[in-house]
Order: sequence, then structure tokens, then C-alpha cells
Amino acid sequence: MVAVSDGQMSSGQAPATAWAPVGQPLLSLALTSMMDAVGAHSGAVYLRPGDEPLLEMAVMAGLPRSFAAPWERVGLSAPIPVAEAVRERRLVWVGGVEDMARRYPRIAVVLPYPFALAALPVLTATRVYGAVFVTWPGSHPPDLSDRERRELTAACERLALRLERAASKNRSVRAETDLLEAGPLLGGVAGTLGTIEAARMVSRLPYGMCSLDVSGRVGFANEAASELLGVPVGTLLGSQLWAAVPWLNDPLYEERYRAALLSQEATSFVALRPPSQWLSFRLYPSTTGISVRISRARAVSEMSPTGPRSEDAPTRLVSMSQALSMAGALTETVSVQDVVGLVADEIAPAVGSQALALLGTRAGRLHVLGHHGYPDPHVVERFDRTPLSSPTPGAHAAATGVPAFFDSRRDLERLYPARHSTPDGFAAWAFLPLIASGRPVGACVLAYAEPHAFSTHERAVLTSLAGLIAQALDRALLYDVKHRLAHGLQAALLPHSLPSLPGIEATARYLPATRGMEIGGDFYDLVPSHPHAAAVIGDVQGHNVTAAGLMGQIRTAVRAYTTVGQEPAEVMRSTNRLLIDLGSDLFASCLYLRLDPARGRAVMARAGHPPPLLRRADGRVRVLDLAGGPLLGIDAAATYPTAEFELTDGCVLALYTDGLIETPGVDIEDAVADLGRRLGEAGDRPLAELADELVGAYAAADERRDDVALLLLRTRGDA
Repeated sequence: MVAVSDGQMSSGQAPATAWAPVGQPLLSLALTSMMDAVGAHSGAVYLRPGDEPLLEMAVMAGLPRSFAAPWERVGLSAPIPVAEAVRERRLVWVGGVEDMARRYPRIAVVLPYPFALAALPVLTATRVYGAVFVTWPGSHPPDLSDRERRELTAACERLALRLERAASKNRSVRAETDLLEAGPLLGGVAGTLGTIEAARMVSRLPYGMCSLDVSGRVGFANEAASELLGVPVGTLLGSQLWAAVPWLNDPLYEERYRAALLSQEATSFVALRPPSQWLSFRLYPSTTGISVRISRARAVSEMSPTGPRSEDAPTRLVSMSQALSMAGALTETVSVQDVVGLVADEIAPAVGSQALALLGTRAGRLHVLGHHGYPDPHVVERFDRTPLSSPTPGAHAAATGVPAFFDSRRDLERLYPARHSTPDGFAAWAFLPLIASGRPVGACVLAYAEPHAFSTHERAVLTSLAGLIAQALDRALLYDVKHRLAHGLQAALLPHSLPSLPGIEATARYLPATRGMEIGGDFYDLVPSHPHAAAVIGDVQGHNVTAAGLMGQIRTAVRAYTTVGQEPAEVMRSTNRLLIDLGSDLFASCLYLRLDPARGRAVMARAGHPPPLLRRADGRVRVLDLAGGPLLGIDAAATYPTAEFELTDGCVLALYTDGLIETPGVDIEDAVADLGRRLGEAGDRPLAELADELVGAYAAADERRDDVALLLLRTRGDA
């Protein structure tokens, strides 16, 4: 059996388990051998616990586990390379930061650094045991060489065979201690630098020097570093640099260390030591850690009022917590306007943009889905329905899937001269393609008020965020299509207007449930049949397309049976038999009234429906809880007794579905009594105002569990 612990693992340490290990660090040896063979600088092995659709990280090498913390346990359906490698049983290659941003934006937004990655399944012909990924610095060629491919594939095959042999002998393979490729922290300088003389040389340097291991802990610091940082050497040693120095305790500076270690490229930043001393930090990474050079930056007076603008200054970044927050918020968006609002309110300000436009693609053209921040909206709207083949940066980004960044208006107009005639008032732009499931769904345009130099890191972050926006937009576009379809279907199935009847004034309201497709099985109708008109209201179980379709059939049947002159009881029986003959698993309630205002009478047949309310001209309200039959669609032999009641001039009849009275925790009888009270108090108002009053709380609610239908009838003396 191959298994790892379900518990949470701390960085660099496997959990204690009661399983008998194979006898040697099988996974660690296989991983380090694989990394050595292809020159990779980090990697990890995942195991699949039993037959669960999961992958769990069993060992990591070359980097702290915190780098991969969001992906320690991943589902096989997750959109990340190791899961895809297992799903498709093939090697997955990610050639660099832009490739990662386009294909796996959830990873790139958290790790927007230049590195290459290969993921492979660990499997035999009969069983999947897990997966492996290895990474290279950003300097790796964009393509995986044939030799590297052969080495990785062969190594994974060998590991799978070893795991298979262990499983056949009932020997478990458990998680192993991570390999950080760093020596122990040193109490003296000589072990860090190799010789005492080298240590003396470093101590004489006029600038600060620190040595960090791959976990960011200080293994050496000279006196100059201590003086510049304002922290004793003894306090620095053994601590993470940003934890030991209070004014460096900012995710921005930790992020620079992560960038250097993962990309294996030198990087730098400038930080302010309070109250006014700017320091420059230069990071030189290797596979065993990072060397840090610390020196004084230029005098504050030589810098811009807003702080240092040298190439050492860190670019504006989206922190990991911000990225995860944005990703989570995007998953909660429903409509296209939700996506536009979220990008405008959270993402654009986070990346320093002052305006944005969200463009969709349909039928070979761009469509403006929404925009924010443009002083003149027509500047954006003029690009609506622009062909994707047109020479504009938005169309080019959407059509090719390649982002475009313009640091200044000059850069933009050099490639797109037509923009001379269509100025938008901004000075820098990012045109980001929105790609979801491998196909373009649009483009996101971010505009900046001032010229803006887009660093490689910032381009990666923006491209990654565009991938998350694309996934949210793709879902939102589908939702909006379904929403329009649902409302169109609902409108087609319900009366467009109520007919005018002698002696009867009528109005109706319908509110769909806010769950599902916002379409339901509630219906109402007013049938101007001769010699007596009929009013009907009903509720088919559920609120989906099936319920709506069945509702349409029932409404049509009731109209037909009424038109041929059937009595109310027979209308109910015929509709019941039809519903059973249709073979539907859904039931329906129904209330049918034959109206005779000239005689001041009405006849009611009821099939499991809530009783109507009758308000008399004097304001008294009666619940017409008269005899009825079972729900339609249950018993083919069911009968539906009728009851006649008086319907005098000025009476108001309220027919409604249970969505208007069912509230969690409220007794139905109490809810009906409350509805009757409100009907009695407001019954003299115009009928349309009365209808709005009775459904007001439900119309204003953000969430409705059920559909609400209301049909109001008032008798007049002109019958």
C-alpha cells in the first residue's frame, strides 16, 4: 500500500506515522537523482493515497515547502501541472513565466517568477502511484530537450516499479523529510565562508554581507550588515532576515527573496530604515541559499518625493494574500457585471491602474462588456463590434492570445498610428488576453494616468490575473446566456398581459427563485371563456427548465378544458390524468375558479394548493379553506370536490403560491393570517399598488428559496 499521512505537515518535516517504512529514503533518493540528471534545482514527489482522487506531497527538495504550501494536497481535477500529468498520463511542460501565466494562472499569480517546470505521472500499466514535478531557473531554454525528457520519463518509470514492488510486499511508503540542499547553521564564520582569511576579508568590506539558507535564515552576517540593519549579529543568526529586522517585516521584501530563490536570478530592492535612511539590498541566489549585499542608497534629497525610483526599487506587487483574496472573490462572481465590478473595485486599484475596459469576443468581433474610470465613456464604446482582424491592440490581444504592454503613448502610437485620432486621456496601457479552457473569451484593458514601466515581474502578475479574470468571465457569460434563456422561456410561458373581463379587474406578479436558473413552475392565468371566465394559479414542483416546461403544458391544458366548457371539477380531473399520462415524476398544485360576477358567485376546485383569501368591501378577510383534492400527478382516480361562495361587488380575491407564505421557522397558518391582515389593511388601494405591497418584502430580498406568484381579482359593478 502507498500512503502518506492525512495530517498537516510542517515545512521540511514529515509527520510521525505508525507505518513500517520501506527501509530507505526511496522518494528522496529518486527525486535527487532525477534532479541531478537534468540539472533541476527543485522538485517534489506526490503520492496518491489509496484510490482517492487526491495527490499528497510526500517530499520536496531544493526549496522550502512553504513555496508550494497551497498545493500540498490537490485533487486530481485541479488545474495544476501535476494533476494534469496524472489525468492525461503524460509529461506536462511549462516553459516559463508567460507560459505558466496563460495556462495555470492560479499558480502564476502566487509564484510570478521566471522558472520552468516539468510534471510527470508516476504510474505502471495498471496503477497510478503519484506524480513528480521538477523546476529549473528562468534561464532554462523555453523547450525541454529530448535528453531531459528521456531522463525524466525513465526516472519516473523506475520509481513506479519500486513503488509497485513495495506494494506487492505490503510495505508502505511514507512521507520523508524534505531536502533543502543547505548545510547546518553555523556558530562561527569559518564554516560558512570556507576559510578564516575569507571571513576576515568579508568583515573588512565597507558594505554589509549576509548569507541566507533556502529557508531565509541568516547563517552569517558581517559587522557592516549589523550596523546598517541596526540589529546585533547574534540576533540575526538563525533567524529569517525579515523576522529579525522589524522594518523589513513586509511581504514585499520576503517576496523578493522568494523570487531570487525560485528563479535563480539576482534581484534587488530598496527599503527605508526608519526614520530616513534608504538601504539597497542585492540578492545573489544559488541552489544552497542566497548571498545578500547591503549598502546605503542615494540620499533622499536625490530621490523623488514619493521615494526611490531607481532600478533597485521593487515594482508594485500583488501580495499572495491579495492574490488569493482576488481569486476567491472571482469564483463568487455570477454575472458579467459582477466580474466588471470586481475588477474595477479590487484588481485595478491593486495593480495601480486608473481605468479598465472588459471586452468579450463573439462572432469574430469585440464587444464592450463593461468599463470603469474613463472620463468619456464614448472613447471605449466606439470599439464595440470591432472586428478581431482590425489593427487595434485590444483586437490583437484577443485574437492572438499575446499580451501587449505600452509604457507610454509614444510606444502605443508607434505600433498603432490610428490611436493618434482616438486619444483616451491615459499614458500607459496593458492589453491582456482573456483565455479560458484554451480559447479566447476577450481582453482586459488596464490604463494608467502616467507613463508606467512594466517590469517582467509585473507583466507576469498581470498576465496571471488575466487568466483568473478569464475563467470568471467565461462562467459569467454562460450564466448570462442561461439567465436570458430562462427569462425568455418564463416570459413565453406566462401571460404577456391579463385580458379585460366584464366586472373583473385583475393584476398579477411573478418573482422567480434566486437559486438555480431563476425559472420556476409557478403559473397563473385568466381565461375569458363563455359564459363564465376562469382564474387559475398553480405550482409545479421545482424551479428549473423541466418544471417550467411542465407548467406550460398544464396551463395550456387548463385553458383548453375551460374553453370546451368543462366544469371546474372536471377540469381538475382531466388535468390530473394528463399529468399522469405524461409520465412526469413531478407533482403540481392547482387552484381553479369559475367566475360569475353578474350573479355574484364563484366556484372553486382545489388540488393541494394554498387556500385563497377573500377580502370583502367592508375590509373583513376570509380564508377560503374549502374542500379539495390531492396534488395533481399522484392518483389517476382522484376526484376534486367543488365549493361555491359569494363574490359581491368590491371584493378582492388573492390567489397565491406557497412561495409567498413559506418562511423558515414561521408556521404556515400564521403566515396566511399575516398575509390576510396585510390584505385587509391595504385592500382599498389601487390593485397594482396592493400587489406591490403584498410581494414587497419578497421582491426586495437578495435571495428567494422559491418562486412567488400572485393573482389579484377585484369585482366591479359593471358586470
